[in-house]
Amino acid sequence: MSTTTTTGAGAAITRPDTTTRPPARTGRVLANELREELLAVIREPTTLFFTVAMPVGFFAMFVGLWGTEPEGTTNVAAMMLATFGAFGVIGVALMTPGIGVAEDRERGWLRVKRVSATPLPVTIAAKVLACMPHALGVVGAMSLLALVLAEPGISTVAWLRVLMVLVLGSLPFALVGLAVGFLASPNAATAVLMALYIPSSVASGLWMPLDMLPDALARLAPALPTYHLGQLAVSQLEGRAGLEHAAALLAFAVVAAGGAALAYRRASP
Repeated sequence: MSTTTTTGAGAAITRPDTTTRPPARTGRVLANELREELLAVIREPTTLFFTVAMPVGFFAMFVGLWGTEPEGTTNVAAMMLATFGAFGVIGVALMTPGIGVAEDRERGWLRVKRVSATPLPVTIAAKVLACMPHALGVVGAMSLLALVLAEPGISTVAWLRVLMVLVLGSLPFALVGLAVGFLASPNAATAVLMALYIPSSVASGLWMPLDMLPDALARLAPALPTYHLGQLAVSQLEGRAGLEHAAALLAFAVVAAGGAALAYRRASP
């Protein structure tokens, strides 16, 4: 089935009817789109630098300097794995779909997707889901470095809880990346996302404890979703549920989803 739309110039554009697409076929299309998105990330050196090399490099430097210092029942390396892990996955979630959507818009690829057999929502979902294995890789690299450099001394269960929280908690940030990507050019999207990413991470205590920062930043931190993701990960090491941080992230996800939907409607194809 297909529908035909007549443009103002009299040209007819045929759009495939995707309203009755079987779920199994949609799943296959999503899997194909997801594979393409993962390959695109690997082929893009700029994205790999900002989302992998930079956070992992900073983590290695800080853990090498202070990772063996005691911190409660663990050591500083364990706490850094939670906070720098949050820093790493947030970068992945912001940059990967955001820059990808901006580049697709600039090439006219989203316009093609709108009249293709692949539903555009499936393409966008693939861009968001592609963040998850990417984020797993970043946290995995940090975990290996922590073992080699400082022996963080956390249990496998605690590590898995931190990993799950970081990967799932990064998804609301992907919606922010999409919103920026729908409205900005690739270069502008990179600049805007970096301007959001680095200052909010520093102000949230993801690089260093809040008591080492100016009081104004410490007071600002609880208003930032980056702070709540970092604290939710830390709470897994301390045996706490961190429900207040999870609720703050959920509220942020709702707002981010609304922003992404609004940006999509206003975006030029």
